[in-house]
Amino acid sequence: MAKKIIKDAAGKRVHPYVPELVEQLRSGKIDRREFLRTTTLLGVSAAAAYAAAGKITGEGFVPQARAATPKKGGVLKASQRVQRMDDPATYDWVQMSNQTRTMLEYLVETGNDNVTRPYLAESWEASDDLKTWTFNLRKGIKWTNGDDFGADDVVHNFTRWLDPSIGSSNLGLFSAMTEEYDTGEKKDDGSPKMGKKMKEGAVEKVDDHTVRLHLSRAVLSIPENLFNYPTAIVNKRFDDEGKDISKKPNGTGPWMMDQFAIGEKFTCKRAPQPYWGGEVYLDGIEYIDHGDDPSAAINALESGQVDQVFEVPIALVDRVKGMKGIKIYTADTAQTAVARMHVNEAPFNNKTLRKAMQACIDHQKILEIAYQGVGKPGEDHHVAPIHPEYFALPPLKQDYEKAKKLLAEAGHGGGIDLSLDCNNSSAWEIGACEAIKEQLAPAGINLTLNVMPGAQYWDLWTKTPFGMTTWTHRPLGVMVLNLAYRTGVPWNESGYSNAEFDKLLDQASAILDVNERRKVMEKVEAFLQDEVVFIQPLWRAVSTAAADKVMDFGAHPTAYHLWHKVWLNA
Repeated sequence: MAKKIIKDAAGKRVHPYVPELVEQLRSGKIDRREFLRTTTLLGVSAAAAYAAAGKITGEGFVPQARAATPKKGGVLKASQRVQRMDDPATYDWVQMSNQTRTMLEYLVETGNDNVTRPYLAESWEASDDLKTWTFNLRKGIKWTNGDDFGADDVVHNFTRWLDPSIGSSNLGLFSAMTEEYDTGEKKDDGSPKMGKKMKEGAVEKVDDHTVRLHLSRAVLSIPENLFNYPTAIVNKRFDDEGKDISKKPNGTGPWMMDQFAIGEKFTCKRAPQPYWGGEVYLDGIEYIDHGDDPSAAINALESGQVDQVFEVPIALVDRVKGMKGIKIYTADTAQTAVARMHVNEAPFNNKTLRKAMQACIDHQKILEIAYQGVGKPGEDHHVAPIHPEYFALPPLKQDYEKAKKLLAEAGHGGGIDLSLDCNNSSAWEIGACEAIKEQLAPAGINLTLNVMPGAQYWDLWTKTPFGMTTWTHRPLGVMVLNLAYRTGVPWNESGYSNAEFDKLLDQASAILDVNERRKVMEKVEAFLQDEVVFIQPLWRAVSTAAADKVMDFGAHPTAYHLWHKVWLNA
């Protein structure tokens, strides 16, 4: 018997799982947040999702009241690092995307409320089995160079994201659109070294404004993946024009680059074409680089030289709270850092040694030392309590007797000397590294910290045998696991490869029911924790700050800047 097709009031097909989500919300099996997040991923509009939730819970969508009527004009000045701005598909810092987000846009937008909404895509639809995703693109959008935005642009972006020669981390997020190929290189054991590339037919141009994705397995997070910061949509001519957006600016956004100097300044002004997305109030944005010293940015904010700062370090939060005319914004996040080991390189290819190191760690104590206890202790599996699919495993406990026994079993009964590479960009990272060093010492593990400038660390972050790497927030745990620990993906800095783990991750990524997905994630988390690919000290809450005159601004958990509706009440 054919399945009954459900349609909404406008005649649009509704995914057959949506009625089940309605029942789960009504019965209390899921909360309002999970209902909103999942229904919108399945293609329900945010307005319809909020309305449906309101009928059940009595809590409708209440737009944030504006303090005053928005005013048009003015240039917002913000302090953040001004970094390279060439190929967005290869970005490895959020700040890079904040610069280009003024002119390049995304198919979707995941807001501060964790709800994913259409952007360049007007709507989307998922097949019943979550293997086919159809994106309907907005019409009437122009690029700065006069081109019409359409399916050719989107197909070009997917094609280059999944081209191994580009080196985009997006290859990990969209691995269900890839296939293995022989790179022609050999592993240490002489076997062929396999890579990933886009499989034939994975992306289809249906018509000028419709694109369809064909996946080899079910994936729920496809829309959220499309707001990961390296997925900004570039023009179909991007590769032919040098693969550098800073040298050939061409966007669909409301602003256009004016000045750019790495380590100094980025400015943009209104783009010449009318903006398709409605009224935008700011005439432009100016990013000023105040270097590695966070107090320089805070001083600039206090003196009025800038209107907003990218981040307020935990040690300076109380100071900023006391500043007149400044408002601080804090978001619970899945931002973290991991002291990850390259598991294929001695001595870290010895799992027993890695487990001995883990037994030395008191994660709660590190949170208190390095981040004043603000956040959550890490659990060595990179799935955060804020993630909807998170499963609370039994807490890890510091056990030096166990650590010494394991160290002896690993062949290092007399102790071992190790070195941890870390960068000096954040005081809390150095504090966490120092705490790890102190906690390893009683077991006979002598750790030397190799502190280096951030730029130097990021040149070797995928190569160092033992390094402390920061990871930004992703709304789903499976997203960061796909980026960082799936076999063969570009950002797999630990070299970890395990077919059983990949299979469990596939299962978790495909399950619609969050309660059922959580059961699989229990296995995923326990598997990764037991493998001890990394020591993860903490999850951190993140704060930013802005002058009172910066209106309709909010903290995004990934520190994305969404300036389109912000205005200056000067």
